[in-house]
Amino acid sequence: MLAFFVLLLAIFSRFLPHLVHATAWNFTAIGGGLLFFGSRMGSSESSGFTRGAAVKLASAIAALMATDYILTVYFYQYPFHVSGYVVTWLWYGAVCLIGMGLLQKPGILRVGAGVLASATSFFLLSNFMVWAGSGIVMYPRTLAGLTACYTAAIPFYRNDLVSTAITAGALFALPVLSAKIAESMHAASNQPLA
Repeated sequence: MLAFFVLLLAIFSRFLPHLVHATAWNFTAIGGGLLFFGSRMGSSESSGFTRGAAVKLASAIAALMATDYILTVYFYQYPFHVSGYVVTWLWYGAVCLIGMGLLQKPGILRVGAGVLASATSFFLLSNFMVWAGSGIVMYPRTLAGLTACYTAAIPFYRNDLVSTAITAGALFALPVLSAKIAESMHAASNQPLA
């Protein structure tokens, strides 16, 4: 249940900049939210990829597909072409699977690796698709065009990396922190008064 709540907050984070007229932020909870959602899909160690995990993954991707459609058609006011989103939808699933595999037992290094893998893979894939699909209009299909496309996207990558790190850091650290606080409060309440 918590995983779906986090997914809904991540989806809301995509609409929030449009609702407050600050679309230049490129600061969403999608990467961190998907890593957390994936970590809660089920165990990938003993039982493999279960039917329950497949249903959760499919429902998350379906919700994000609907989000992409709504944002594209109603907020950006562009025509919606499924072919323009297939790589993004595959990326959503891959990030969930990274969370499922890497973050079943989260630690600082694992969360950091998940954050880096999530943000960097999106940067590389999405900008390659922009370059490959843009023709000569935006970026010529040359090495210089590809370099220009990636260079122009660096500020977006930075913001995505920071937002993913903040989101994943909070989602994975807060339960640990609250358990430590509860443990210390329990230990303090069991101490005899002097």
